[in-house]
Amino acid sequence: MADGPQDLVLEHLRRVDGKVDGLLAEFRYFNLRMGSIEDRTLGLHLVHAQQTSEIDRIKNRLDRIERRLELVDR
Repeated sequence: MADGPQDLVLEHLRRVDGKVDGLLAEFRYFNLRMGSIEDRTLGLHLVHAQQTSEIDRIKNRLDRIERRLELVDR
């Protein structure tokens, strides 16, 4: 009779352990996906910064061209 409750507890612990293992696997997968999203977001920020810098350079060139052609008041 002493083995019955002990076996029952071990069976429950094994089920809990299996569920925890499943959650850990899902959490690892979630972390991988979040890392991928972070990498893509960083890439978008870098592209935006490069585009902003290029637009600023184009604006400066346009301003110089307009001044040289006397298209704007100084």
